[in-house]
Amino acid sequence: MNSGICIFAEMFHKFYKITIPFYTAFLLYLMFFGFGRSRYDINIVRLMPMISTFNFVRQTILWKTIIINVLGNIIMFTPFGFLGIVFPKLNDFKTLIINFVSTIIVIESLQYFTRLGVFDIDDIILNTVGVAIGFWIYKFFFQSNF
Repeated sequence: MNSGICIFAEMFHKFYKITIPFYTAFLLYLMFFGFGRSRYDINIVRLMPMISTFNFVRQTILWKTIIINVLGNIIMFTPFGFLGIVFPKLNDFKTLIINFVSTIIVIESLQYFTRLGVFDIDDIILNTVGVAIGFWIYKFFFQSNF
């Protein structure tokens, strides 16, 4: 194994362990307060998978808005696929996904109860896709180096 790659992987692991708590706090801020978010007058639940996303895409004029919303829901959660660095039991895909889905359901529920967001099944699906992509990136690029 190339020692340069091993050093990079070790540095990345240290960097990740330091930054992931701050990234998590930043993402929670965005989910509850970011993007000019204000309290909804009513609690909103969207349980029909991908219906609200398809409607959003169909009704939105700017592709930039679609990309930010849809891909953002995937890409912003990709770093959580690397959580096995911090919590070794999460190096197992099934364990990671079960833990993540449980956590994101709690967060979506908090958005619902505080009315600072919407409980949206599409968010859960897209966020979980992001975690899965992150997991496979981590496995492909870093797992084989240790």
